[in-house]
Amino acid sequence: MSKTIKSLVSNFSRKIALKIRHLTSADSVNPTYSNLNEQSVINRYINTLNLESKCCVDIGASDGLSMSNTYPLYKDGWSGLAVEFDAKKFSALASSYINFPNVNLAKCMVTPENIISLLSANGIPETFEFLSLDIDGYDYFVLDEILAKYRPKLICTEINEKIPPPIKFTVKWNPKYSWAEDHFFGQSISQLYILATKYKYALVELHYNNAFLIPLECHPKASLTPEEAYQAGYLGKPDRKIKFPWNENMEDVLHMKPDDALIFVNNFFGKYKGMFDASI
Repeated sequence: MSKTIKSLVSNFSRKIALKIRHLTSADSVNPTYSNLNEQSVINRYINTLNLESKCCVDIGASDGLSMSNTYPLYKDGWSGLAVEFDAKKFSALASSYINFPNVNLAKCMVTPENIISLLSANGIPETFEFLSLDIDGYDYFVLDEILAKYRPKLICTEINEKIPPPIKFTVKWNPKYSWAEDHFFGQSISQLYILATKYKYALVELHYNNAFLIPLECHPKASLTPEEAYQAGYLGKPDRKIKFPWNENMEDVLHMKPDDALIFVNNFFGKYKGMFDASI
């Protein structure tokens, strides 16, 4: 079987598995909308924070239901902003949120250049409760811009779980970039930790491929290191190969020495040369 066919089969299997997982959870008595039950992690941290406005922002909101980290909050009466670029997904989002008058919707491609004006135009306060960020690309640069002006009390942001510490990896900001539905996207957990340190956030947990950050002034415990979070939240998870079977072709990098792992990553993403930064 060719690499192209294998990739197509892998992507198709991934989409079907995620769809089945969502349908199964959504039909239960207590529906779970998030992908890997991030919802329970979000609720756990929200219950420990001093909430004021109950405002959240979802960047990469998809259809508003499938794998949503914010739908349960909006359903509970939270206000905020949901952003989606894909036309079909946005249409579904608008339909799903028609009864949520306190939630503004925006159909646009979020970039480091427009994110601040987007949040400002939609009345997002500089301190708000929850940010969910998942744009499968230059997430690092968008988050950098957000944290320079805003201070969400809880952040859930996707990482590229295939790239272990201490490798710092990020897709570069490029207006022509679009995700090819392969392994090339986002930022590694060590790259995210740069922002956590820069803006005085604690890395409190990694839940498979989603990292959670809380401002140091709101979190009494010391921040986890990228290595600690990665071991507990992804590498040491007994079911990670079941939940992420498409990562099999990058399994070797998880067990390499840092220098060798960096060489592997650079070679693996060779066709994207110039479009990413990778270092130790």
